Amino acid sequence: MTTKSHFCAIKLLFSIPGMREAMTISRKMISVLIAHGNAMTGELLAGALNRQSHFRVAASATTAQEVLEAVQSTVLDVALISATLADGPLSGLGALRQMRDCSPEVKAVVLVDDPDPSLIIDAFRAGAKGVFCPSHSAFKSLCRCVDRVSEGQVWASSSELVQVLEAFAQLAPMRVVNADGMRLLTKREEEVVRLLAEGMQNREIARELNLSEHTIKNYLFHIFDKLGVSSRVELILYAVSSTKRMQIAGVQSDEHEGEAAENAEIPGKLLTGAA
Repeated sequence: MTTKSHFCAIKLLFSIPGMREAMTISRKMISVLIAHGNAMTGELLAGALNRQSHFRVAASATTAQEVLEAVQSTVLDVALISATLADGPLSGLGALRQMRDCSPEVKAVVLVDDPDPSLIIDAFRAGAKGVFCPSHSAFKSLCRCVDRVSEGQVWASSSELVQVLEAFAQLAPMRVVNADGMRLLTKREEEVVRLLAEGMQNREIARELNLSEHTIKNYLFHIFDKLGVSSRVELILYAVSSTKRMQIAGVQSDEHEGEAAENAEIPGKLLTGAA
């Protein structure tokens, strides 16, 4: 058979209905949890996702408790969690915070009815890897969102990312700490993160710190490794969340100090480094 004949035969095969899909390398099956305060809405969303060849809705939930039970009893890749569950307004964010502690391997996307800036920021602070507004986007976009988040990427619109960056700029001083308040980065590494959050590229950061661009790349490599993130956006979101936790701890400790001034040590002040 000639080369032309081979080409015609292949073209004919791909013209047969379903043959293109059958000959395409199968995609990894993504196991999904759907948590929505409205059970019917959740069922409709589950049905739509199950009709996609590489999605499998493995669990559904309407309350925060059901979310926690599902993530601990089912192997999941991605959790689609409505910001408001049957428990009440913003209960989905509370469920997400608890889920992050017990099942950090599950990547969460928060579903919002309206892209309110404060809600978007709170969702990322709670540990979301993506934010999606069904009323403003097509179902096809939701499928792409689940795909990208399952691969370890962050999903948000450009306007939502701008909101996160603006929130980051208002949180100063910036210190990246873990849940126990232990400092994770050196002062120089924190400077790099701060300049990165201001929108600077590696070359600009290098100029600002009077270092080589190669050195900045090395700093970012070590920062990514320390924090377990894989992109600049994830790094900024991590820092925003970390700094917010630190500030909340400081406020709580200040209140405690007012009630019991005789206490010599106040955890929140130790976290923030205040005298």
